[in-house]
Amino acid sequence: MNTTAMSVAARLESVVGADHVNGGSESCAKFGVDGAAPSVVVRPVSSAEVVEVARFAKSEELALIPCGNCTKLDIGMPPARYDVALDMTGLNEIAYYDPDDLTLSVDAGMNLALLADALAQQKQFVPLGVPFFEECTVGGTIASNIGSSLRPGYGSARDFLLGAEFVNGAGTLTKSGGRVVKNVTGYDLHKLLIGSLGTLGAITRLNFRTFPLPEGYGHVGSTFSSVDSIVRFQTMVSKSPLSPSSFEILGPEAAKVVAGFQGDRDSGLPSWFTQGTWHVCVGFEGVETVLRRYSAELMQYAEKCGASSGDLLEKSAEKSLRSGLRELIKLLSRSGPAATIFRINTFPGFSADVAMLDALAARFSIPSCVFATSSGPLYFALQPDDLNDKTITSLAQISSGVFEYAAARNGSAFILFCPTGLKRVINIWGPAKNDAALMRRVKNAFDPENVFAPGRFVAGI
Repeated sequence: MNTTAMSVAARLESVVGADHVNGGSESCAKFGVDGAAPSVVVRPVSSAEVVEVARFAKSEELALIPCGNCTKLDIGMPPARYDVALDMTGLNEIAYYDPDDLTLSVDAGMNLALLADALAQQKQFVPLGVPFFEECTVGGTIASNIGSSLRPGYGSARDFLLGAEFVNGAGTLTKSGGRVVKNVTGYDLHKLLIGSLGTLGAITRLNFRTFPLPEGYGHVGSTFSSVDSIVRFQTMVSKSPLSPSSFEILGPEAAKVVAGFQGDRDSGLPSWFTQGTWHVCVGFEGVETVLRRYSAELMQYAEKCGASSGDLLEKSAEKSLRSGLRELIKLLSRSGPAATIFRINTFPGFSADVAMLDALAARFSIPSCVFATSSGPLYFALQPDDLNDKTITSLAQISSGVFEYAAARNGSAFILFCPTGLKRVINIWGPAKNDAALMRRVKNAFDPENVFAPGRFVAGI
């Protein structure tokens, strides 16, 4: 630790205590972002301490990046500056929970799996079926806006996040929303924190609506020989009275990754799940009679649309499938040093999207896979064998092709995970859009001194 870092660490100790400041190289490396490591890691244990750290950083013109368990720090561009890692895992309590009112207030640094266990004791849950589930924090989940496998049935975090407490760039503790569902006063400023990657401030507490745990779960898996058949099946389900909790579309390679997920499963998936064809996995919830109705009708719809095989999964295989689908992005992001995952939103045209992406990957001879949900984006994952200059050049050309394609279809695309080398030659957010000026105004309103995570978000925010 150099002299400047030692000085910063010493002064931060007066703010949060010596036990909560670490300037060791190993600790700082853990919180590194795209090759940039902080000079010191500070771990506050209260929102008041976060306020003091933010004020200190502002006065000393230091850059802070709020961090949790570091599962999604790879999302975003490399930071323009990075001096202090703000380890939020010291704020890890359930501040308020009323099971009868279905409302919850939880510290941002609490582990998501531990929260799920606590709510399960009251037969409730928050529908955040996100990758890195066992490792990540609640605050990191919201700040990254990582996709949830339960979005078709429960919506996104915007639909059940009731309020938030956060510290802005001025070092002010700010609250938005409330703890009750019928909160109709003020602006929903807390919604801006979703997907902000910590660039607007440090989230200290989040308020959620909770949901009753389903009495039972079911999954029907079906295989299709063509993407057009899947589109017909998806349309038929969407027009039916059924409301699935999840609807996952897996290309052949994505299905292999899910099938190979070990997790905590007791038995494997059916043999047809790895036949090298397209798969659709539809999840549903309810009492036994509801599960039987869903499975019968879904298999009937699939057969009408040309499914070559399909079945209601056994309980152990169903649990394994749910975990594998939830963790698919994590598995792909860690599949190799050059793994690159795009998140693409375009107007309906799934068949055309898949054909274009497959052709683009084939042109550069890079293994790829595609997967999507019925109500969310399409994911395009590239898995090069090696990480070298040639790979980076190919990935950059593919990225340009994806961005151009999305723009031509009045959609959007960005790179969720990729090697740092690619970020040095291409902006993972794609070309600047018309809303860049508005985003900068929002950033200036929350963080006028550019204290929090500078440069990581869209348009260099």
